[in-house]
This record gives sequence, C-alpha cells and structure tokens, in this order.
Amino acid sequence: MPTGTTRIRLRPANTSRVPFWGQLAIGAFWLAYVLFSMRSNAGAQDYHFLHWVFLVFTFVYIGYVLVNNAPIFGTQSYLEFTPGYIVHKNGLFRPKQVFAAEHIAALELKPLQLRVRQKDGEIYALNLREVKGKMRKMSFREQVRQFAAQHSLPLAESSSTPAV
Repeated sequence: MPTGTTRIRLRPANTSRVPFWGQLAIGAFWLAYVLFSMRSNAGAQDYHFLHWVFLVFTFVYIGYVLVNNAPIFGTQSYLEFTPGYIVHKNGLFRPKQVFAAEHIAALELKPLQLRVRQKDGEIYALNLREVKGKMRKMSFREQVRQFAAQHSLPLAESSSTPAV
C-alpha cells in the first residue's frame, strides 16, 4: 500500500573545499601522527594525556566526515512530497525546510532549480543539481507537476535551450 509520500534522494552538494578522500587522508594523517607520538618516548609522560585527547578528537573528526558524506544512517539529503507539504532536507546536520501547500503562492521549475515562492513574499531556491539520475529527475518533475495540480498552484516551467 503506498504511503502517500515520495522521497527523492539527493547527493551532497559537494561545496567543501577539500574533497571527501582528502578529508579522510587528513584524518588518517592525524591518526598516524598521534599513534606515533604515543609510541615515542619523547616528552616522557609530561603531556601524555594530550595524546589521548588528540586521539579522541581525531576519531570524532573521522566520524564526522564519514557521517556527513556517506549514507551511514540512511538517506540524509532528500526532497519529499507529502500530501500537503514539500520537505527539503539538505544533510544530517542541517534542519528540514518544510513548505506547506497553503503558504505557497507559486512554483517555478527551472532546469537546475525549483523556486518556491511563498505568499509572504519569500523565495526559496532548491538546487536540482543534487538530484541523481535521469529517471529521478523525470520522476521529480512529474511529482512537482502533480503537487501543483493537486493544490491548484501556478507552476511556471522553463526548459533549457541548447547551446549553439
């Protein structure tokens, strides 16, 4: 039985300056540095507890990188169409954006973004570069059309023009 909600998985926007593997390499370097520092006898126990603190922070950093970039706890970035709302979640550590149908004045579907125009004048632009795959993009566009038709919202669609 269908649940009445549809989620479209998004890939991370990849806006960080250091790529995922670079962040993991930094974490691995920090881990190796701490482990080698703990094995050496230099410092002779003066600040040995700092090695343990640094080791804990290294594991916290590596965990943060993995959780933020890999779907360890399920889908973290998604667009969801419920019967009365559009929900945008842009990652595990970011809050959800909920757009109620009764507060939406218009929808604009462009090739690379969905603009949600609220009745109070605010405009939210959702980046569609994060939608993976051709089938998901087609499914997403169809869901936007159904949502707009179901709630009698004006939908302005613009298609990309081929470059000459």
